[in-house]
Amino acid sequence: MLEQIGKQAKAAARILAGADTKQKNRALETMAAAVLSDAGAILSANAADMAAAEARGMNDTMLDRLRLTQERLEGVAQGIRDIAALPDPVGRILSDEVRPNGLRLVKTAVPIGVIAVIYEARPNVTADSAALCLKSGNAVILRGGKEAIRSNTALAETMRRALNNAGLPADCIQLVTDTTHESANELMRMNAYVDVLIPRGSRRLIRATVEQSTVPVIETGSGVCHIYVDKAADLEMAADIIENAKTSRPSVCNAAECMLIHREVAEKLLPIVARRLEAKHTVIRGDKEVMAILGPRATPATDEDWGKEYLDYIIAAHIVGSIDEAIDYVYRYSTGHSECIVTEDPAAAELYLTAVDAAAVYHNASTRFTDGGEFGLGAEIGISTQKLHARGPLGLNELTSMKFKVYGKGQIR
Repeated sequence: MLEQIGKQAKAAARILAGADTKQKNRALETMAAAVLSDAGAILSANAADMAAAEARGMNDTMLDRLRLTQERLEGVAQGIRDIAALPDPVGRILSDEVRPNGLRLVKTAVPIGVIAVIYEARPNVTADSAALCLKSGNAVILRGGKEAIRSNTALAETMRRALNNAGLPADCIQLVTDTTHESANELMRMNAYVDVLIPRGSRRLIRATVEQSTVPVIETGSGVCHIYVDKAADLEMAADIIENAKTSRPSVCNAAECMLIHREVAEKLLPIVARRLEAKHTVIRGDKEVMAILGPRATPATDEDWGKEYLDYIIAAHIVGSIDEAIDYVYRYSTGHSECIVTEDPAAAELYLTAVDAAAVYHNASTRFTDGGEFGLGAEIGISTQKLHARGPLGLNELTSMKFKVYGKGQIR
């Protein structure tokens, strides 16, 4: 079955690569309208997924990832429209130069071809990935998790009908309905049809994909994100940032998982933060110094808490004696996603921004901003934590490759 899907995707990608901006935008607008007109069927499918997940004991934060509502579907539709409104990345002139021998070299952005996406219990990824790939001229093969299979199927069927109605091949968007490990493993080896594979989900899923895939992978990262509060920080600002970065939506990859507190401000800051987090039912897991300050308001951390992505109302806390110690800690435990320093010292801020190696490094702002929409890229297909071929939010431009168009006048070498 997957080989047939691959063949269909390859054929559809050739047609889509020749589609102009108006054709792609018309298809996207049709998709957005179809998501809303089919809302009843999509929400019914999601309700069945939710009931099955609750019966299996899925925790609340993961249920929140899975859940669709009318409001969230309206957001999905608006996200598709927002992508339609963005500039077409295909055909951009990246450089244009004439060589001494008279050859003109025009470096041009082109679609990658066929993109496969392996992801878990987030049905919005189905729509976001499909829309981004369509606008960037790529056919997409979607392989979601079993938890969202009904929701994903309903969304994919809706979008495929919309494509057909808009005059583009329905096979530009395909969903793998087999949610076994075997289907994922097979997709990872489909070099003949898939040009790049993007995993989205848990650290385990991403690591397995990177290690097992023979198809080139863009590694989207699990988010072990840290907030370092420097000795020169505005403490109320620090508390605001920690509260937002941890509790606004703990189940996403840009949520903070650990706070690093400079020893000079720890006794003042930690009680403020603890009060804020207690109100949001968030547990602090602290080192010995944190425990000495907070006592029963925190629980003792173990070695497993350092570098852990909780995706829950839990945050680790560690006290450091200097900015250099904080940077060393981040280098040891960060996944290279998003890191933050809170300080009023410009020199300390610049040191941290320069020294810390991550896709996004913040000064006095929540890590929750690492998002394609917040960065002005529209929806994103994931946050790349690697350095090739792209890093940070994977928006439209990051879903293209390039080729040289070479114009000559009979030159020979």
